[in-house]
Amino acid sequence: MGKTGSNVPFLALTMGDPAGVGPEIITGAWPGLFYSGKAEQPPLSGPRPAAIPKSRPVVFGHPEIIRRAAILRGMDIAVAEIDSLDELRRIDYRRHFGPKKIPCLKTVPDTLLDFAPAEISRAGGEAAWLSLNRGIDAALAGDVAAIVTAPLNKKSLNLAGHHYPGHTEILAERCGVKNFGMMLFLGPGENLASRTGLSVVHVTLHTAMKNVFAQITRKSVLEKIYLLRDFARIMKGSAPKIGVCALNCHNGENGLFGDEEIRKIAPAVRKAAADGVDVSGPYPSDTLMKAAQEGAYDGIVAMIHDQGHIAVKLMGMFRAVNVTLGLPIIRTSVAHGTAFDRAWRGTATNAGMFEAVRVAVKMAHAANR
Repeated sequence: MGKTGSNVPFLALTMGDPAGVGPEIITGAWPGLFYSGKAEQPPLSGPRPAAIPKSRPVVFGHPEIIRRAAILRGMDIAVAEIDSLDELRRIDYRRHFGPKKIPCLKTVPDTLLDFAPAEISRAGGEAAWLSLNRGIDAALAGDVAAIVTAPLNKKSLNLAGHHYPGHTEILAERCGVKNFGMMLFLGPGENLASRTGLSVVHVTLHTAMKNVFAQITRKSVLEKIYLLRDFARIMKGSAPKIGVCALNCHNGENGLFGDEEIRKIAPAVRKAAADGVDVSGPYPSDTLMKAAQEGAYDGIVAMIHDQGHIAVKLMGMFRAVNVTLGLPIIRTSVAHGTAFDRAWRGTATNAGMFEAVRVAVKMAHAANR
């Protein structure tokens, strides 16, 4: 490693909607991002199973908002506005920044500072949009190794004139990809037997239930199996074992409750298995998720959003990390929303942000091997 740490990846931590919990979970997690594992536990709420590999995190947002969040949490931490990432490359990051000093790239204009905390607003949506897109630009240009996103509010985003169902769809459009997937990764810990974690990818995303049946095809299921295989191999370090959920209750009961399992899902599983993937299914989602919790699987392909989200969050709400698969860049996020009911009270847990950074850094280092 050279004087400026040139082989240590830069990470863009996008602020998200400033009216939500994003700014305070970033500041709350910040000191722990430099935890080496060789000293006392990091100053974070809750236990931390391991250190985060070295990285150079940078907040993309507004320095004043990040300062307000640090004051809210009673943290002795400074926020330094930086003009560009080039500025950071010319210095020794670890000598200038660390647990008590945050570099913040100003991506939000002062005109958006007058937002109402914990409320839906155009200003909040626009601020989240600007920070996210600057992060995407930096990742596509190779200036950062990964982006870690704090949550945005979909209604605020739409009020600002950006009509997307969420982060995932924005990222896919900006990156020009058609084959992508939303995945939740749950790291090792309480309520999960696996020592390498559990990955759950979703075939359908943010859509009305009436649209789900048309969106589940042999092709869409097969694509998600391959995306999951590639990610789970990174987290496990070897070929993963994958299970595939049924769509209908009781696995369709041999066509009595629906035949999507017979016509679409099972053929995709057979094709992937013939290609050498260790995959089986479809199985009823309740029994499959229980088996995964007990360590029988490294990854699960869920058919709908809540089929995967509810199970994973019951196992470990604040260990879960949202990962967008299929992009040419690395993106992770917390697996919760803006939480306006808790925002700007200084009580939001930062554990999800800590885990999102951990997964992003691990993926970044794996990509450079």
